[in-house]
Amino acid sequence: MSSNEKGRAKAEQAKGKLKETAGRAVGNERLTAEGRTEAAKGDARQAKEKIKDMFKR
Repeated sequence: MSSNEKGRAKAEQAKGKLKETAGRAVGNERLTAEGRTEAAKGDARQAKEKIKDMFKR
């Protein structure tokens, strides 16, 4: 996994979790949903990079 993409995936996951937690804390459903979406994007990006690494070997 390229370090740049790996870092981007981790950052996106963390940002999403933070947004989701903040949304829950203040009772904002939209912010919670945005956080879940960002975390899912980070998960997908990380999975994509892992698959790319498998085929490089």
